Amino acid sequence: MQTVLALKKNAPSGDAAPPVSARPDDEILSRTRTIAEGPLRDQANAIDKGRYPLDMMRALGEAGAFSAHLKSGGERFGVAIEAMRTVSKSCGSTGFLTWCHDVFGLYLDQSPNRSLADRMLSAHAMGETFGGTGLSNPMKAFAGIEPMALKAVRAPGGYRVSGTLPWVSHIGRGQYFGAIAQVFDGFGAPLHEIMFVLRCDEPVELRECPAFSGMEGTSTWSVRLTDVFIDESDLIADPARPFIGQIQGAFILLQFGMGLGVIDGAIESMLDVEGVLGHVNQYLADRPADIVAEFQELSTRASKLIETPFERSKDFLLDVIDVRAQAAELALRATQSALMHQGARGYLMSAAPQRRIREAHFVAIVTPAIKHLRREMERLSKDVQPTEAQP
Repeated sequence: MQTVLALKKNAPSGDAAPPVSARPDDEILSRTRTIAEGPLRDQANAIDKGRYPLDMMRALGEAGAFSAHLKSGGERFGVAIEAMRTVSKSCGSTGFLTWCHDVFGLYLDQSPNRSLADRMLSAHAMGETFGGTGLSNPMKAFAGIEPMALKAVRAPGGYRVSGTLPWVSHIGRGQYFGAIAQVFDGFGAPLHEIMFVLRCDEPVELRECPAFSGMEGTSTWSVRLTDVFIDESDLIADPARPFIGQIQGAFILLQFGMGLGVIDGAIESMLDVEGVLGHVNQYLADRPADIVAEFQELSTRASKLIETPFERSKDFLLDVIDVRAQAAELALRATQSALMHQGARGYLMSAAPQRRIREAHFVAIVTPAIKHLRREMERLSKDVQPTEAQP
């Protein structure tokens, strides 16, 4: 199902053949659809069980799926979200990897450290190199939910960082991710936070995580640092907190593509059996027409928000958080309904409906989770600043 996301920003124009980031909307989405509805859909179950699809990610990068939201691509957030929706419809794990990849590109694109962006952004956006985001803990720390996991002290030419992040996805040896650490002075007093690129090479320790119930192909690791030096040339933002305020809306908005794709896939599964089971499925709640109507309403709301992804007003952020929460809640309902509509055939281990239920659960719990979003909505509505979480 095509969403009603408004794709209002255009790619840069020119007479020469455009670079990947400047491809027209239709070309990017057509190339993405060919990958998603072909080889990616065929591999979705294998990816769910543990296959890390870097070949698919490389193909998506070549298609332009990771470039449209960047400055060089005209900041076409609608195209980026629509590409993510198309990917997530076929494979929620790869949809999540797409978000991880997109937000790291966002960090570099908006970073004041332009030399860092010049060194890394082009290859990242093209899918030539790979990396994700380690901001689950920092986002919760900034909201007062838990303490910051990484701690830093100043060192000549940079910082030394220690600590453990329990879950970081889309990483491996030779890859990288965006991280945040709390800086302390020589007396142990907190100063400010830094955001930096952490390269997953020695001496960074990657530890296997316990097995998840699904989405095992996201290459998720526990990351341990012991006095690891971070060169100042790898700083994304120093201090980090104002930078997070700048990108927070865009960070959350991009996740909308994951939820949309899972919902879209669930609708397709319901409609697939309407001809043979419609006479009994009519007695179920959350029928396809009901889900479609809510899906389109959410898409319409999101299409307005993506016109100004870096707006920082309280009302804007409340709207972004509300749309993100409602997308997660609709994904839970839609996937549950799809399995009920399909019956036993949807409960087979090889069936998409049972896989999508677990994907929807992930959309609901990935940072910011539904409970986190609701907490932030309450805080913003009361206009109260969060308190720092205590260890």
